Formats: sequence, C-alpha cells, structure tokens
Amino acid sequence: MTEHQILRLGHHGDGIADGPIFAPLTLPGEVVSGTVSGNTLTDVRILKPSDDRVAPPCRHFKSCGGCQLQHASDDLVAGWKQDVVKHALDAHGLETVFKPLHTSPPQSRRRATFAARRTKKGAMAGFYGRGSDVLIEIPDCKLLAPEVLEGRAVAEDLALVGTSRKAALAVTVTVSANGLDVAVAHGKPLDGPLRQELASLCERRGLARLSWDDEVIAMRHAPVQTFGRAAVTPPPGAFLQATQDGEAALLSAVKEAVAGADALADLFAGCGTFALPLAETARVHAVESVAEMMTALDHGWRMAEGLKPVTTETRDLFRRPLLPDEMRKLDAVVLDPPRAGAERQVAEIVTARVPQVAYVSCNPVTFARDAQTMVSAGYTLNWVQVVDQFRWSSHVELAASLTAPT
Repeated sequence: MTEHQILRLGHHGDGIADGPIFAPLTLPGEVVSGTVSGNTLTDVRILKPSDDRVAPPCRHFKSCGGCQLQHASDDLVAGWKQDVVKHALDAHGLETVFKPLHTSPPQSRRRATFAARRTKKGAMAGFYGRGSDVLIEIPDCKLLAPEVLEGRAVAEDLALVGTSRKAALAVTVTVSANGLDVAVAHGKPLDGPLRQELASLCERRGLARLSWDDEVIAMRHAPVQTFGRAAVTPPPGAFLQATQDGEAALLSAVKEAVAGADALADLFAGCGTFALPLAETARVHAVESVAEMMTALDHGWRMAEGLKPVTTETRDLFRRPLLPDEMRKLDAVVLDPPRAGAERQVAEIVTARVPQVAYVSCNPVTFARDAQTMVSAGYTLNWVQVVDQFRWSSHVELAASLTAPT
C-alpha cells in the first residue's frame, strides 16, 4: 500500500492525487493509503481526514451507487460545483457574476428509476451498487421524496409478474398530483394475462398511471404536473426537472433573464416547464422533438386560464435549428438542451441577434462552448446561477443570462 495526498475532486466526485490517481470517497487535502490498480486507488484508508469530511446521513451510502458526495460538507460540495462551472468558463476565457448557489433539500427528488428483479424468495428493488451490477435495497434513502420511496414496493410487485430471475426491470416512479406515475422498461413482452395482472396491480396499488415499454396499461387518474397556471399530463417517461424546488429555482432565473419580453421561443421545451409559466406575461413559441410532449403542452395551455398565446412545433433542433428569419420578431429565447448543448441553434441565435437569451444547462462544458460562441459575437454573459437539484451527486446544473449587443 502507498500513501497519497488528495489534491482536488474530479468531475465524477472522486478525489484525485498526483498521477493522476483516482481515489473514490476521498476529499481534497486528505492523506490516504491504498493499492494502486491502473489509475485507481483501491482499499482506501483515510490517514488524515479533511475538516470537510462528515458522517454520511444515509446508511446505504457506502454500498449504494446513487450518491457520490454524502461524505463531504454542504459548503465543500457547493463550492466544488460552482468551481466546476467556473473552470469550464475559464477554459474559454469567460468571466461572469455568479449568483448564490441553490441546493434542493434532502428527500425532495420526485422521480427515480429503480432496478427490480425476482429472487428465490420473492423480489427486490433498489439501485445498483457503486461501480457494480449488484442490486442494493435502499429502504431509508435520504434523497428520494417519501412518495417515490413507496414506489420501491410497487417495483417489487412488478418484478414478480413482469420479469425473470435473469433480467431486471427499470421502473421509473414519478410523483404526480394524482398519485404515482409508473413507467416500466425491459419487461416481458405483453400478452393478455400480463395485461390483466398489470391492470390489477395498478388498481391495487392506487397508481395514477402504469405504462409498459411506453404503452399505457392502465390510468386511474391523469398523472398531472403543474406548470404555472397549467395542468399538464406528460407522456410516459417524459423529461421533468428532478425536484420541484430545483424547477422553481431554474424558473425564477429564466424569468429574470427574459424579463420584459413580449414574444419569446422556448427551445427544447419539453412539456412546458418554462413555456407555460412564461405565457403568463409573453407570447411563446414552444419547440420540442417529441410530438407527444408538444401535444401535452398544447392541451395544458388550452385548458388553462389567463395565458397569452402559446404555439407549438415538433422539430429536431439539432438537425433543423430555428433560423434567423423565424426569430426576427422575438424579444428572447429560452434554451434548455440535453447534455450535448445547442451548438447549431446558438449559431443561428447569434446571427439573428435575439436580444435576450436564458440558457439552462445540465453540462457546464457544452454550456461554456456555446456561451463562448455568443460572447465572441458580442453578447454579454451577465450572470450564472448554479442549481444543485441532484444533491450529493456530481451532477451540475445552471441557468444563465446573455444579452445581445445594442
């Protein structure tokens, strides 16, 4: 065994020593020992702990792979996540003002995907272990909302009827206004008896909706999500922000970035997380590649009261970005792309010189790339707000404000 000093945290939350050597569950400033295997330190022992080392709040932390940073103080994690964004910007020569980081509270995650499989004695559901395919039960998870955690028993029931002992279900459980919305993937092919069993399970467990490989099996109540004044029923498995608290923080930042806009486009709009609340004060054109999401958004808008016009368009913005002629009458654009960013769309926004841009990102690296394109064209990066709705994880999200040159 050899000794090493941990210099910094890597992008996945592991400590990094000279080499580089990656040491899981270690913190900057710590002196540790272990066995080097490739570029990873195994059998890690903490010889000199950091002042920021804390007792993990969850008893499953060491075995479960769901969280990476429960052993670190909240202040260390907040500073590290802000630094991840700063370093991404520094790589492109960008500087800006950082608003105070916002962190979602424990037990606030409204969605989780459980792995579920049959066993000799019945079934089990949970998360995969750290760096392994071993299934870990997590009855006392400190990350999930209590309602989501109740879905673990539902996942076990589903494994009993819908899979073999050689395969595992992926059971996505989402909290809705009318109960749990459950979507299952990787199960047995549907047939008559399985459909009946699943419908019975939906009724017995009081689920709002149960879907099997995107096919709705039963819906007792619409699994409604509320966006501003609108009630929306997303299609099975549709994207949602991880916590309501985090969604509210991102929405607040977006509203500030597009304040005063009378007409705007919400690109990569999902089911209307931003578009529908923004329609309280502005005309909105919402664009998303999934037609079912656009249908859900449109229905939510039509049934709501007091909203300005919202138009929808199903369009792959990676292949067919909105063009300058289509944006010439816009006061603002909201961007919330996947991890790949919005490189082609940003190039068209720059050409159109859209006055205000709110950029929401789940990947600081691609955000920094796109922000550099805009700044090089004369835009000002006014501020960045880091939002940590994936508490205790290495995941970083942000919202940013950019304005065109006058």
